[in-house]
Amino acid sequence: MNRRYWARRNALLDPVANAREIYRTLVLHEFPWDMNQALSFALFRTYAVPSIGDLLDRTGEFTGRVQKRYDDTGLLLEAPLVHGFDSDAGRVAVRRINQMHRLYDISQDDFRYVLSTFVVVPKRWNDDFGWRRFTDGEVRASVEYYRTLGRHMAITDIPATYQEFSDLMDSYEAEHFAFHPGSRRVADATLGLMQTFYPSVAAAPAEVFARALMDRPLLDALGYEEPSPAVQAAARAALKARAVALRAAPARRRPKYTADLPGVRSYPQGYDLGAMGSFAAAPGCPVPHAAAPRRESVGV
Repeated sequence: MNRRYWARRNALLDPVANAREIYRTLVLHEFPWDMNQALSFALFRTYAVPSIGDLLDRTGEFTGRVQKRYDDTGLLLEAPLVHGFDSDAGRVAVRRINQMHRLYDISQDDFRYVLSTFVVVPKRWNDDFGWRRFTDGEVRASVEYYRTLGRHMAITDIPATYQEFSDLMDSYEAEHFAFHPGSRRVADATLGLMQTFYPSVAAAPAEVFARALMDRPLLDALGYEEPSPAVQAAARAALKARAVALRAAPARRRPKYTADLPGVRSYPQGYDLGAMGSFAAAPGCPVPHAAAPRRESVGV
């Protein structure tokens, strides 16, 4: 398949009416590795907002079961993208996400901020490191896709354009990024998990590589040391070289799903979307939680 196959196909689709189809192509065919990295960095940024990082720390999910939380997040968010919001899998996944969120006192401002990172960070990543940039139609489709997800999550006052999402993310971070010990613990646990994705000899360099891609406000908010300019330049150069090499590769025929990623390890025998995530231990006590009850639900 010609390298421009999916871009040409997306260009024939309406970015509003076919938003999910266009965005699904970006995630599963055009940029599977890049989108996984970008969305992982998007979630990582949210830790630097103390109201978010502290809550994630207190749940114990990211510090006690970080592998499962990583896997569950990816699989639950992927289900409506792959199957549709109105599919059985999509409805179960969104319901599970909403049930978890309702356990905690999360502000609409924080919800909107997290949603904005899903829209903005992937575009900025691809602007810097993708083998091509998103087209205007693809950017519009990503906005419409996450506006739909936001509506299914009952988020209010959702931005209508990419620029509005971008302005929201930047202003929220400027106002709210700050150091919190809980945020640092969650960030450390996530970086620790990331290091297990590589051979032991590459684990430490991988952590430095990740920090080299973080901007100064994020590093300061999490209390991380900034790598040297030489290391930062080398990290960015390596990703740009990868992008150049990918321009000569054929288009991906087979979609790459979250379950295909080598870092996703919790469900070697398959999974049940309705049993994923955290569950309250008792009414009125949302932060402690018990294992999910097993039951019949939609799985993949």
